[in-house]
Amino acid sequence: METEKLYYTDPFISEFPATVLSCEEGKNGYQVALNCTAFYPEGGGQPADHGTLGGANVTDVHEKDGVVFHTCDKAVEVGQMVLGRIDWARRFDHMQQHSGEHIISGILCRDYHCDNVGFHLGAETVTIDYNADISWEQALDAERKANEVIWADQEVEIAYPYPEELAFIDYRSKKELTGKVRIVTFPDADCCACCGTHVLRAGQVGIIKVLSCQKFREGVRLEILCGKRALDYLGKTYDQAKAIGQQLSVKPQDTLAAVERLEAELSAAKARMAHLEEAVFESIARDNEGKGDVVLFQPAMKGDSVRKLADNLAKHCGGLAAVFAGEDGQYAYALLRADGQDISPLVKELNKTLNGRGGGRSGFAQGSVQADQAAIETFFGK
Repeated sequence: METEKLYYTDPFISEFPATVLSCEEGKNGYQVALNCTAFYPEGGGQPADHGTLGGANVTDVHEKDGVVFHTCDKAVEVGQMVLGRIDWARRFDHMQQHSGEHIISGILCRDYHCDNVGFHLGAETVTIDYNADISWEQALDAERKANEVIWADQEVEIAYPYPEELAFIDYRSKKELTGKVRIVTFPDADCCACCGTHVLRAGQVGIIKVLSCQKFREGVRLEILCGKRALDYLGKTYDQAKAIGQQLSVKPQDTLAAVERLEAELSAAKARMAHLEEAVFESIARDNEGKGDVVLFQPAMKGDSVRKLADNLAKHCGGLAAVFAGEDGQYAYALLRADGQDISPLVKELNKTLNGRGGGRSGFAQGSVQADQAAIETFFGK
């Protein structure tokens, strides 16, 4: 006996009474079948509903041979009348995302003669795959048209046409269909074969926002948000832009220009710092003119700067230039022999003695050690 599917009769049913027909213990819980249900089983890219059956939590729902099975965390008495309650926030979110996907997919497939070849309604975003090269500008144009359909708020049409009628309907489908076919139509946007739950009017989708359009296989992958998800995302994005604007003393919509100005100022500051660093390194090197082997300790700096200082120092000291930059027993090092002789034996011993890591060849090596200044000086006989 097939389960009566109340989610098709009225997708807005959130509570319903039902009789328990069977309850069998399975791997992930108890599998419960009812005479009727408003719980939507996973299918067509739409996740299953969650909720409760009497005192049991429903954690998954699936359909097999027309019977809908509810995965529950505890047993439910066979023959008992139970009250089913849908997690409505989850269900309505799924309906908003699924209906929004239909609207924008119908528009894209119509305008750019492509097919929707993949759909995933995730916990955070919705992704849709198309077999055509759609540009970002085209995706935004489809977003605009999709929201115009939402604002028009026309009623969603659901029909089960006879096979002879179906032959004359221009509808989207990912595969060849047989038997009873459910056609979901969003006027001025889409006509598609679908087994999922949908809103009753386009306006209930609320809003559609395209987040990205990336190259994927032979076409593109679109990432979208609809309804409350889109509102929450745009609200968080605005709050962040507002906070950034307050830091930069500009309005939220002017943050990009302000950040670009800061980037230009930062680039100029980095160039000036590099020039000053070169001058300081040259001065330090000249102070060690002709001293032979030199071990030098400096405040923490980037690895490239440690290397540059060692290079400058080696040119003037005439021996081994050993630069250690850091503090509190954590140092980055650069070693450079002025004569270019093999430095590998020294590095191997240094790493072993001073708990270091790094290496090099010919006359140069770079790495880090975990040792205090006194231990480093002892190693070099200072």
